[in-house]
Amino acid sequence: MKVLVIGGGGREHALAWKLAQSSHVERVFVAPGNAGTAHHGENVPIAATDIDELLAFARENRIGLTVVGPEAPLAAGIVDAFLEAKLRIFGPTRAAARLESSKVFCKNLLRQADVPTADYHVFREADAAERFIRDRYPSADEDVAVVIKADGLAAGKGVTVCRNRQDALDAIDRIARKRQFGDAGSQLIIEERFDGEEASVLAITDGRTIVTLPPCQDHKPAYDGDVGPNTGGMGAYSPAPLVDADMLRYIEERVIVPTIHAMKRGRHPLRGVLYAGLMITHQGPKVLEYNVRFGDPECQPLLMRLQSDLFEILDATASGRLDEIAPPVWDPRPSVCVVMASEGYPGSYQKGLPIRGLEDAAALENVQVFHAGTREEDGQIVTAGGRVLGVTALGETIPAAKRRAYEAVRCIRWEGAWCRKDISDKALRHGD
Repeated sequence: MKVLVIGGGGREHALAWKLAQSSHVERVFVAPGNAGTAHHGENVPIAATDIDELLAFARENRIGLTVVGPEAPLAAGIVDAFLEAKLRIFGPTRAAARLESSKVFCKNLLRQADVPTADYHVFREADAAERFIRDRYPSADEDVAVVIKADGLAAGKGVTVCRNRQDALDAIDRIARKRQFGDAGSQLIIEERFDGEEASVLAITDGRTIVTLPPCQDHKPAYDGDVGPNTGGMGAYSPAPLVDADMLRYIEERVIVPTIHAMKRGRHPLRGVLYAGLMITHQGPKVLEYNVRFGDPECQPLLMRLQSDLFEILDATASGRLDEIAPPVWDPRPSVCVVMASEGYPGSYQKGLPIRGLEDAAALENVQVFHAGTREEDGQIVTAGGRVLGVTALGETIPAAKRRAYEAVRCIRWEGAWCRKDISDKALRHGD
């Protein structure tokens, strides 16, 4: 069968790499892809959000299954368009994708389903939101325990964790007045700030059957020690010992299952991935946000550990027969993914810088270098994004996987390349 993967980041490289290993897959196409995906299939110069062109390509090339990586085409209704054309596709409809594309929709559903999450208030106007902050926190020096979020998609950058009143007022100004995130700021949410440690639990569902994947931990802040601006993710590892077997069962019972049932009751059944971003507090896990696709970079360490055929899992999900296949088999060894970024990220950065040492890194045992922001130019692989590579390794323990990943990182160079040095160190707090 021919498979089309939509997207061009590290997640899509990992998906293409794993799908190409399936005996059921004859050929993999990636639209638009990157320099890494070209090694596992054929890149197609169509943007991930160009639904009409993607639909035409799938028809003309008799694509048996399309797998959607990023959130933007899901929010734009690509799954609806493919289903209407009677083409098989892995991912949620536009209505179901609102779990990610509208934080207001998500919070309202969480409340209805009695899923543990933060108290929140919704605002359409900057003035009203500012009055709320000033009334609740009359002193400028007072600790402000809130998080402010743009309602819509903002590439992972529409969330501000506030420590003082000015942080909150500045966030409201950026989102609702200056419209830094465009229409994503037509509404905003002010919610209580939780203290704790974050974790990610992903599940694959066909709307009826649910397959929960091993827990992960992402690293969103740019710099070591979780300081600096939020990014799309500077690294991840799996499994996360913070979420033990008992807690994972609790998350399934109190978070994943009620959400899937609530979506079905609301006549917006979710088919694809449910990604729960969680804060593990002293009162237990609380939902911070949902995504409706594989996380990036969580996808890379997860697929590095997956020993089952990924195509069979995604195909069964798209066909509504997830209950007919065996549960996934996982490599017991943990995996760590370290994101290498361009100087200036998550702000402005230079593109077109030659990357050296990729072959040396790939030659290391139990290492995969997943490309995110790369392209090939005159036979040379160069940078083409802020997050450039996801260097991923397996090891007998999390520290061993970390050592191997950073050994591979040291092989790779370009002008201004950098990464966090502490990916997975939090695992040491929990006995690994």
